[in-house]
Amino acid sequence: MSYLEYRIKTVPTGFRKLYYLNWPLLLLIISTAAVGVLMLYSVAGGSFSPWAGTQINRFAAFFVLMMFISMMPIWFWRNLSFIGYAVALVLLVLVEFIGTTGMGAQRWIDLGFMRLQPSELTKIGLVMMLAFYYDRLPLSKISHPLWVLFPIIIILVPTAMVLQQPDLGTALLLLATGGTMMFLAGVHWAYFATVVAGVIGLVASVFQSRGTSWQMLADYQFRRIDTFLNPASDPLGAGYHITQSKIALGSGGWTGRGYMQGTQSRLNFLPEKHTDFIFTTLAEELGFIGGISLLGMYLLILLFCLSSAWQNRDRFSSLLILGISMNFFLFFAVNMSMVMGLAPVVGVPLPLVSWGGSAMLVLMVGFGLIQSAHVHRPRAEK
Repeated sequence: MSYLEYRIKTVPTGFRKLYYLNWPLLLLIISTAAVGVLMLYSVAGGSFSPWAGTQINRFAAFFVLMMFISMMPIWFWRNLSFIGYAVALVLLVLVEFIGTTGMGAQRWIDLGFMRLQPSELTKIGLVMMLAFYYDRLPLSKISHPLWVLFPIIIILVPTAMVLQQPDLGTALLLLATGGTMMFLAGVHWAYFATVVAGVIGLVASVFQSRGTSWQMLADYQFRRIDTFLNPASDPLGAGYHITQSKIALGSGGWTGRGYMQGTQSRLNFLPEKHTDFIFTTLAEELGFIGGISLLGMYLLILLFCLSSAWQNRDRFSSLLILGISMNFFLFFAVNMSMVMGLAPVVGVPLPLVSWGGSAMLVLMVGFGLIQSAHVHRPRAEK
């Protein structure tokens, strides 16, 4: 044991936990959130109202929550996994009765100071429940058909409830996150090959159902697919969002038009410029260099999370970190692909940058759990 390690073990537990925090990850989270505040200040025309000021307050409050979660032992969160999952399901049920409607969907519960989107919280509840399940399940049973059925039910129940809102984007993310956790837990590859074959058949059925009495998607969801395949077919209607997004992305060039000089956002050509399409505002003002820099920050956050999972010898902690990391990856990968026309337009915000309370709450709770697993991981005595 080195002198520094000896001195660390002699200080009070609370200060020792602060030392064990994943500080590079913490600083990257703060830096990325700062980029979000700068962009929200820009899209508001150089004003902290209405978005940037609220974003700062939310981040400060959720940062305190993240630190609280970080300081709690990981076994505490392991024991709350089922409760977290059950609470998420209850909130999804409550949305059906007391939820508020926006953009044609009933997805939020109005808490007064913010609108809570339970489907976002479900992402954390699902990850915790699956990590808990596979932590308790013996390795010899992981690929047994009976024990594969339980996690499938755990995934499909909230997915079906979210799909009813309707929120196809979040439902697909839940499926992707849950499936990835099953794969990382060690479920045999043959199950996934079967699922892939089934998905191909389902996609074919979806397209064949269009215009029939058994149509499987809503008309607006089919329009999103049409827009994805050919945005120019309706540039002033369904293709307007992605068309304006591509104009903004292209006009930024290498170095951008300059901070607060983006014409697409300042002249309100760009829709949802403070939420789902904020990356296009950043790319227009800061150019390719600004966009790739933000992507680099996201990848570094992902790298530090995966490194923490690799170092952790506790199965629950490792699976929990990997599941939350997958959720974070899907956030920025889907959003960036969407605004560049590489994926259909779905309501997925840019993590820590887009304005919104529910997404940031989920991210900060997730990072708090990652820090808790990192701080309280087993450490070998030297």
